[in-house]
Amino acid sequence: MKQYLLSLFTDIQDKFEYLDVNEISFDIPKIDTHGDYSTNIAMLIGRKTKKNPRETAQEIIYALRYDPAIISKIEVAGPGFINFFFTTEYVCKSISKILEEGTGFGKSDVNKGKRANVEFVSANPTGPLTVGHGRNAVSGDTMANLLEATGYEVDREYYFNNAGRQMRVLGNSVRLRYLELLGETNEFPEDHYQGEYIADIAKSLFEKHGNTLVNEDPEGLFKAEAERVIFNDISNTLGKIGIKHKVFFNENSLYDEGKISGLLEEFKNRGLSYEKDGAVWLKLSELGNEKDKVIVKNTGEPTYRLPDIAYHATKFDRGYDFIVDLFGSDHTATYPDVMAALEELGYDTTKMKVMIHQFVTIIKDGKAVKMSTRKANYITLDELIDWVGADVVRYFFNMRAISTHLNFDLNLAVKHSDENPVFYLQYAHARICSILRMTDQEGLKSDASNLTLLVTDEEQKLIKKLLRFPDVVESAAKVLDAVILCAYLEELAGTFHRFYTVCRIIGSEKELAEARITLIHAVKMVISNGLGILGVTSPQRM
Repeated sequence: MKQYLLSLFTDIQDKFEYLDVNEISFDIPKIDTHGDYSTNIAMLIGRKTKKNPRETAQEIIYALRYDPAIISKIEVAGPGFINFFFTTEYVCKSISKILEEGTGFGKSDVNKGKRANVEFVSANPTGPLTVGHGRNAVSGDTMANLLEATGYEVDREYYFNNAGRQMRVLGNSVRLRYLELLGETNEFPEDHYQGEYIADIAKSLFEKHGNTLVNEDPEGLFKAEAERVIFNDISNTLGKIGIKHKVFFNENSLYDEGKISGLLEEFKNRGLSYEKDGAVWLKLSELGNEKDKVIVKNTGEPTYRLPDIAYHATKFDRGYDFIVDLFGSDHTATYPDVMAALEELGYDTTKMKVMIHQFVTIIKDGKAVKMSTRKANYITLDELIDWVGADVVRYFFNMRAISTHLNFDLNLAVKHSDENPVFYLQYAHARICSILRMTDQEGLKSDASNLTLLVTDEEQKLIKKLLRFPDVVESAAKVLDAVILCAYLEELAGTFHRFYTVCRIIGSEKELAEARITLIHAVKMVISNGLGILGVTSPQRM
């Protein structure tokens, strides 16, 4: 619908000096009598021409060359809104388009030919994924799905580091637990990894190698085995919620390929770095940031900024048209340093979008759930999946804006009632499947030849809601916000339930019944397509 309206304005753009189709937005009026879509473009033009927006709106309406079989009327409303009304016949026949496109309905090729990189999770292999990682994982994967739905070719990327202090600590944590199995008593350092998974890895090594590893270097087999087991655990956990990365980028490769040394040389040659107190500093204050920051410590060890800058430079060098990073809130104050450095190096940072997600609190009976004692001092994503299931995990992480703190209500998550939005949506899909099984038993089939019989308010509202799905997907993809899609699907399910309460199928005249069957086939398709983008299943029975 929006695309058709936009094409009308594109055709008359040359007739109006200040008409820019890129400025046009179409909104759905809150009151049905105000039409199906509305635009304020006449008011935007009026601000530039100092002309009465209502007069400008009327001139635009006279200039528009629209098909009366599609648009029944166009009106000026209020201070200069232009309201569009689609014909009942056009709305009805549009159901066929939904069914023809099938699983492709809602997708577009607006970004066809473009490549995107979405980096998410990126947890170092030091322990199981937490619920915080879970929010990152689900949000990142859904963003990738949204981008793919608008035509992007998307690479899901996982960035990790299996070297450095934290990995040395990991290896030594396993070594100390291994020595305990041999009867040695030791004081386990507070800064080492405490979870039972460390003891499990140590036990596995003991069972395989007995006491032959007493003199093994912590960074040898102990670290290697811990990394292997933990990464396998991370991969299995992500698989449970349908997430699979295409690219795994190891920070070590930046050192091995000379990217770090090359970047340091580049900063030095550009006069962007200097030495002070034995450390190397980056002149971020000259790049618009508050103060200079250390990029190499006086120990010779780089701070996170240096490899992060080098890493993101590789993303631009790999030719992506759009780059998305999803970080936790602990990155809020730090990623601008990386962006400033990249811009100074000549990279177009407008192609890059950094998304920050807030914390997750697991709530049960109105209280925060105590941390896990089995794994470590946090709740693992595996535990959450086991408690409520993959579909609920994905939907609950998607249904709240990532910029807000999320209270994950376990009591709500396990409810099989309309209060639970996952159940509400999946039940709508399953209910349609049940209706279709019953109508099939009655000898009633889908028939698109009588769609123009669908003229009641409930039928028209339902069809129009379906037709807005592609616009919803495109809007959600533009801002990378799955909440827009969740809200739409819940509204669609509510609109369907109201339709089915008023509009009988079995018991109606055959032609009308079969037209309504065609309509609910389309509803089923859209719910399934929408849930698919969210990574949630569409059950046929519940």
